[in-house]
Amino acid sequence: MFTQQQLNSILSSLPDPAFILTRSGRYAAIFGGKDLRHYHDGSGLVGRSMFEVLKEEKAQWFAHEIEKALESGVLHIVEYELSGSDVKGAGDGPSYSIWFEGRVQALSFQVEGEDAVVWVASNITEKNEVQQRLRQLSETDALTGLYNRRKLIETLDQRLAIFEREKAQTSVLVFDLDNFKRLNDDMGHQAGDAALVEIARLCRQHLRQTDVIARFGGDEFVVVMPGTHRRDALELAEQLREHVPISLRETLRYDATISGGVSEFSQPDRYSSDILKRADEGLYLSKRAGRNRVSAL
Repeated sequence: MFTQQQLNSILSSLPDPAFILTRSGRYAAIFGGKDLRHYHDGSGLVGRSMFEVLKEEKAQWFAHEIEKALESGVLHIVEYELSGSDVKGAGDGPSYSIWFEGRVQALSFQVEGEDAVVWVASNITEKNEVQQRLRQLSETDALTGLYNRRKLIETLDQRLAIFEREKAQTSVLVFDLDNFKRLNDDMGHQAGDAALVEIARLCRQHLRQTDVIARFGGDEFVVVMPGTHRRDALELAEQLREHVPISLRETLRYDATISGGVSEFSQPDRYSSDILKRADEGLYLSKRAGRNRVSAL
């Protein structure tokens, strides 16, 4: 139906690049890649080895995926990232990260004496960025920029699984703003929102990068502290409790405090909500004891 010249022309016109890669990692041929918005000319790679072009760790990863495709004999699909730091030689490769979907299929014949695959690389960077933005929106509280209830529960479930498997402890702090309704009544809801935003900022400033901070709803916040026992979590909570009134007095000209409860996972816990419930009970214990304190259960 087609002449060899016509077939070569068709293959060369493909928008995504198709690499013929041997088991040893050599670029035997490259077709396509004509979508110049996403790809550079890769013809200079032909005849070279991935181990000449890429850093050792990345080249080993590609070699491992090629081996998987050769062993399975079926279509092998992977997502991967490439950036300038993966490429040998100064100035080579993209200066930013690019995401690809690789569709890898073993060939039924050898290429220059070696088993080989065809590896079609599709640039999915834009799609990946959209997915990340959507994921961020689904996990983030719109007002404070902290994680929301959904992400909090997901994190607690993960930490409970780790606790059951490895006995690695996690503590949880639940706290809210004392007399939040009075703040809204005295200064308006805009001031109430400003207080919540300021508390979120203080959490980011005074808690650790490993801590997962969420707005649970209204003026209630939850902090998940991986690798932390209750006594250490209590110390961190006390530091936060001391800073909040000072900051709110400076930013809103309003005297307000927080109350909280701290707990840690225990052997009887079956659900992540168990630790959340105990920390919440600690919060109400602090309220009944006069507010502006943190109680541990």
